Amino acid sequence: MNAVYRCSGKPLATKKIINNPSLAIWLALLPRPRLQFRLSMESFIIVLLVITSIVSVAFIIERAIALRWNRVIPPEVEQAVDRCRSKSDLPALRKTCEINPSPIARLILIAISHLNCPKNETIDAIQTKARHEVAQLERGLVVLEIATGIAPLLGLVGTIFGMILLFNAMGSEAADQSKFAVGIALALRATLMGLLVAIPSLIFWSYYSRRVETLAVEMENICDEFLQRFYRTQFQASAQAPPPIRSQEGN
Repeated sequence: MNAVYRCSGKPLATKKIINNPSLAIWLALLPRPRLQFRLSMESFIIVLLVITSIVSVAFIIERAIALRWNRVIPPEVEQAVDRCRSKSDLPALRKTCEINPSPIARLILIAISHLNCPKNETIDAIQTKARHEVAQLERGLVVLEIATGIAPLLGLVGTIFGMILLFNAMGSEAADQSKFAVGIALALRATLMGLLVAIPSLIFWSYYSRRVETLAVEMENICDEFLQRFYRTQFQASAQAPPPIRSQEGN
């Protein structure tokens, strides 16, 4: 079959086109720039949303394990603090805290090591350690907060890109309904995925933040009761002690 290529109404060349099925398939598989850009952009947005969801789920599970009540405030440590009434009970309390490593156990150990100091210095030492422990409990919550904010934005980027594809298809001379469907589908899919990532992240971020606050208040109460009991007992013991006998000179 001969084909004549014309320019300005004049024949330029005559070329023999070979009817080769393999060549036709190869030509059909050649990448098209617009299609390739659309697919790469769509894949990029979807991949980012998938990575965000995986990271969010990983930190949700990790914080669920780390913020268990028995893990932060073991019942053995809490009971040992309640049983500690005098200095003679401190070795048993120290041993219990060392056997059950936890945030409250580390705070009690700091309190025990500073009991010979004035009360204000002991409280300052416990508060310094408590800030560190609370920061450790809050580890990973910032990731959930970032996922809550970034997932809807990534969905919005996908929505805008889908609308761009839609309007480009509307502006073409031969409007293709399939291009309309592709643009709308991309916009809705990106929005849906962004919301599906953001909503659980927001729920668990709020829940874990409240749980950390509750645990911090409970640890503060336990440490405060321990210090009040110990210093009260120490004060009563010093008040009941007999005054020192002074030697009388000249007798």
